[in-house]
Amino acid sequence: MKLFKSVVLSVAVAVSATPMFADFSYTETTQMTGGSLLGVMKMAGHFSRQAREAGGPIVTTVTVKGNRMSRVSPTSTEIIDLDAETITNIDTQRREYTVMTFQQMKQQIEAAEAKAAAEQKKAPAEQQQSSNTKVDFVVHVRNTGQSKEVSGLSTSESIMTMNMNATDTSSGQTGSMAFTNDMWMAPEVPGYDEMKEFYQKFAQKMGTVFSSSAINPAMLAQYKGASQGLRDMAEEMSKLKGTPILQVMRMGTTANGQTIPAASEAPLPQSQSPSAGDVAKESATDSIASKLGGLGGFGGFGHKKQQPKQDSAQANSGSGAQPAYAVLMETNTQMGNFSRTASDASFAIPAGFKQIPVRGVN
Repeated sequence: MKLFKSVVLSVAVAVSATPMFADFSYTETTQMTGGSLLGVMKMAGHFSRQAREAGGPIVTTVTVKGNRMSRVSPTSTEIIDLDAETITNIDTQRREYTVMTFQQMKQQIEAAEAKAAAEQKKAPAEQQQSSNTKVDFVVHVRNTGQSKEVSGLSTSESIMTMNMNATDTSSGQTGSMAFTNDMWMAPEVPGYDEMKEFYQKFAQKMGTVFSSSAINPAMLAQYKGASQGLRDMAEEMSKLKGTPILQVMRMGTTANGQTIPAASEAPLPQSQSPSAGDVAKESATDSIASKLGGLGGFGGFGHKKQQPKQDSAQANSGSGAQPAYAVLMETNTQMGNFSRTASDASFAIPAGFKQIPVRGVN
C-alpha cells in the first residue's frame, strides 16, 4: 500500500534541489503490521507459502547513479533510465524482464483512463456517479512536537489524516474512507538531494499524465467538489517539512467521518488469525469489499453507508459501543543505511533472463 508514501513523495519532489549528479543509495523496509487483512493473510498462510511470506518484512534497496534509479527487492527490480527514457521491470522468480518507454507508459495510462470513462458512460443510470456524487476531502497535518532518533537521524513527528467522504446528492447516501500516516521526519538526510533531483527530472519527462500524487486527478474530475479538495490537500501538505524516515500508515473505515488515530496515539491490538468459521463466512475478497466498498468505483461512494465491522485489528470507542473505526491495513516503512556510494550491479539485467513484451502495449 503506497498511497501516503506517494503523497509525501510528491511533497519532496516539489522541493527545489541543486543538481549534484552524485551516487546515493538507501534501504527501505516495509512490513504489514496490523489490520484485518493481516489476520486473513495469517489464516491463508497455513495453506500458501506466498501468503505466509507476504506478512514478513520486505527490504528494497533504492539506488540513484547519475540519471538512473533502481529499486531492488527480493523478487523484482525496477530500473528507470532518464536518458534512454525507459522503465525496465525484472521478475527475478520467472527470470524475465520487460522494457517500457516513457511514451508507451503515457499511452497506457491515457488508454486506461479512456476505458474507465467509456465504461462509466455505459453503466446503468443508477450506477453512474459523475453527476450526483459530491466528494469531500478532509485533510489535516499537525506537528506534535515529539522527537526521536530513527536510523541514526534526529526526527520529529508529523501526523497526516485524510478522509474521503462522498454523498449522493439525489439520495443522501454516504460513504467514507480514512487514511492516517504517522511520520517521523528528518530535516536533512545527507545525500538525499540526489533522489529529489532525480524525481524532479522524472516528473518533467513524464509530464502531467504521470503524477506522484496519491489521488488521480483524472479519476476525480467526474466528482463534484474534487478540485477544491485537491487544492486543500496540497495546501495542508505544505506543512510537512523534511524527509519521512519512518512511516506507519493506516487505511480503513470510520463512523461519521471520524479520523483513524495515529500509531503513536492508539497502538492496534496484536492481529490474530480468524477462525475457520470466520473465513467461511467472509472470504478475503468479501472482507475487503465490505470494508472499502470497492475501490473501482471510488470507494463505492453513493451506496448505502454501512458501519465498520468488528475484527481483531480494530479499536472500539468503548465497551459494548459501536466501533469508532476499523483498520483494514497498517504498514510500517523505514528508511536506513544511507550511503553516497552506488554499484552498477543494481542496474544490470541478470544473464540468461528473457525479455518479454509489455502487456497492453503495441
